[in-house]
Amino acid sequence: MTKAQEVYEKVNTLIEGGADRPDAFKQIAAEYGQPVNSIRGSYYSYSRGATGKGRPRRRETTPEDALADARAALERSITAIDREVEVAGERAREATAEHEALKASATARKAAITERLEALK
Repeated sequence: MTKAQEVYEKVNTLIEGGADRPDAFKQIAAEYGQPVNSIRGSYYSYSRGATGKGRPRRRETTPEDALADARAALERSITAIDREVEVAGERAREATAEHEALKASATARKAAITERLEALK
């Protein structure tokens, strides 16, 4: 197993465990005693080779190739929209939680400020 493959698998294991990708890179970098950018480079260089996602190599573009590229781009757009909706939903849940926390503490905070105002009189 190459180091790049090892890094790729360790990062993915951390991500599956709930870690963010940047945090996973930092953790693996600390484990190897290397810069985060080195670990990130190993991860992405392996991921491109492991997943087979590279730029298609063509000498010329045929109409079929152009249609396949357009179809792939549109399919990626659908996936991106789903991801955007998911992220927006998470932000909305966080905003709702913040609203509820502020609303719950508003009375106590106002009372504390009013008490200090009275002390200044």
